[in-house]
Amino acid sequence: MNIKSRLTLLFTMLVGSIMALFCLATYYFYDQYREKQFYSFLNERSQTIAQLVEASNSISKDDIVKIEKENNTVLLDEEITIYNGADSVIFASGKEKYILSASMLTEARSGREIHTKFQKKEVIIIRHILQDHRKPWVIVAVASDVPGMNQLKRLREILLIGWLLSLVLVGVAGWQFANDAIKPVSDIISQVNNISAGNLHEKVTVGREKDELALLAQTFNLMLNRLEIAFVAQKNFVSHASHELRTPLALIMSEVEVTLMKEREADYYQDAMKGILSEVKEMNELVSRLLELARTEEHAFRVTFSKIRIDEVLWQAKASVQQKNPGYEVHIHYDRIPDNEEELKRYGDESLLRTAFLNLMDNACKYSENKTVNVYLETKKDLITISFKDIGSGIASDELPYVFDTFYRSATTMNKAGYGIGLALTKRIITMQGASINVESKVGAGTTFILKFPPF
Repeated sequence: MNIKSRLTLLFTMLVGSIMALFCLATYYFYDQYREKQFYSFLNERSQTIAQLVEASNSISKDDIVKIEKENNTVLLDEEITIYNGADSVIFASGKEKYILSASMLTEARSGREIHTKFQKKEVIIIRHILQDHRKPWVIVAVASDVPGMNQLKRLREILLIGWLLSLVLVGVAGWQFANDAIKPVSDIISQVNNISAGNLHEKVTVGREKDELALLAQTFNLMLNRLEIAFVAQKNFVSHASHELRTPLALIMSEVEVTLMKEREADYYQDAMKGILSEVKEMNELVSRLLELARTEEHAFRVTFSKIRIDEVLWQAKASVQQKNPGYEVHIHYDRIPDNEEELKRYGDESLLRTAFLNLMDNACKYSENKTVNVYLETKKDLITISFKDIGSGIASDELPYVFDTFYRSATTMNKAGYGIGLALTKRIITMQGASINVESKVGAGTTFILKFPPF
């Protein structure tokens, strides 16, 4: 069952239940009102007949019927029995006398009006106070409220038919209501189905501003924006990777073709092989970097952090950089050494964090005039700040927003070895650790990368 049908059914059941309760309440309260009115009428008739009997001991049943016909107050199956003060029946208008127990007679004489039923007839038992203040009589009046019951039956039929008709109307209205409620969802589905990889820039609209469906459309649009960014990034990644790989491959191909054009000296072949080996190493470095980048993206979904000391990871990265490049200098400066070593600990992935620090140190040394990087470690108010500062040519302000983009290289770094992957990889790693990375640079003065690790 689809949502529209469920909404229609629920709406119909809800409104139908409310209307059914209303009909039942109407029927119940009308029946109570009819019964009360009829008992009141029986009370008045019983008192009237008792007064006639009290006034004339010789009055008969036929006399009573004659008086009722003259006043048009005859009731169907009416039977009235009167008990005197000695608990004897002194008048009975019906075929049988209703025998009351002593307790019921006593209860009635106390002034309590007793209502009961006998063979689907209403029965009322009341007292009649005599004019001469003798012991009160007890009157038992039995009758069928035929007009009232007919009206009650008619009301029941009207309520039932009205309820059934209203269910049909409510069902139609519910279907229209559900259709109106679901229409924006259908529009969203239609619009989303029309969006493919080629038109991710299109947006979902519902013509509303602040309701839940508008929020759903906004969520879809945000997701489409992320998908578009991911598609563009993937496209650029493939394009740049292809370009970077094509260059060394073209050089290798050219070197091989030239070498094979004619017989050469052994030394020439050796030089050619060295050139090819150099290009292959560059390709291997590029592929390794690309794999690191891909692994970082995959690692983000299953990484498990442990408590590590940030300063120890810094020293490990320094050792790796200087071992790989003996000409590089890395100087680590402490603002202060905290008394509690816990202040230097954070949850993170030690291997990934070491890679990020190594990239920043390697970059700084590579572009620094004296192949030196100064690393400043500060702890303040539970915040760990690490600054990697070089003394190089710097980066222009209009290029700063792009330094973390994959394969991006500023104009001042084109003459240096590299692929523009290290900083993109570093930013992803730092972000995964829950930290932030920013860059400050001044042309001719150098560049500083600032990392901030918040408390646990």
